[in-house]
Amino acid sequence: MKPVLIIRTGRAPDNIRGRHGDFPHWFRLGAQLLPRQISVVDVAAGEALPPPHEVAGAMITGSAAMVTERLAWSERAAGWIRNAMDAELPLFGVCYGHQLMAHALGGHVDYLPGGREIGTQPIELLDEAASDPLASTLPASFRAHTTHEQSVLELPRHSTVLARSVRDPHQLLRHGPHAISTQFHPEFNADVMRAYIKRKHADMQREGADPRQAFGNVAATPIARRLLRQFARRHGWSHAAA
Repeated sequence: MKPVLIIRTGRAPDNIRGRHGDFPHWFRLGAQLLPRQISVVDVAAGEALPPPHEVAGAMITGSAAMVTERLAWSERAAGWIRNAMDAELPLFGVCYGHQLMAHALGGHVDYLPGGREIGTQPIELLDEAASDPLASTLPASFRAHTTHEQSVLELPRHSTVLARSVRDPHQLLRHGPHAISTQFHPEFNADVMRAYIKRKHADMQREGADPRQAFGNVAATPIARRLLRQFARRHGWSHAAA
């Protein structure tokens, strides 16, 4: 069996990682994969990605880096994404991974107007979701965890918006028959979301947001969390809980 690739574009902050684990662990649990089913490549540390034909698909993590920095490792990963799309490899990008996919495919990424979006947000499906094989299984509105400063401001030419939040019109994108991405974090649980709000408390206050209100509004996000599992099952990666 070919492994499922986790493309690691960063690490959780030390205090969060020490208590809650790190990105690859969250993605593996979210997709309900066994440890032996995955291969983690830390592109931010300079590790090389395998040819797309050697893996069953890939999930692309979040990062503290910014896509607009055009870091060498990030641009190499963008090139790999283009090759993977040509090969119709199943891809699921999250946050930085979402933005990187859009950038790789010709979209425009930059800072979200009005400052960061952080906390548990209501996500609203658009009409286009009704015909999407994955998004059509979702309710019209559901909650998801977010924490990001940059966003996809302009779509790639052939991508479709499936869902939005009040602040970000491009929360869920379809890039091809086997490629999808989310600005929100389906891999987060409520404890991780609270930990990020605590960490960003001063930044939020500086930007005019209320961290106490955001902390109090954190809630479970079972619909968003099941997206990774549904994607994995749809592409034959996972058939039972890990």
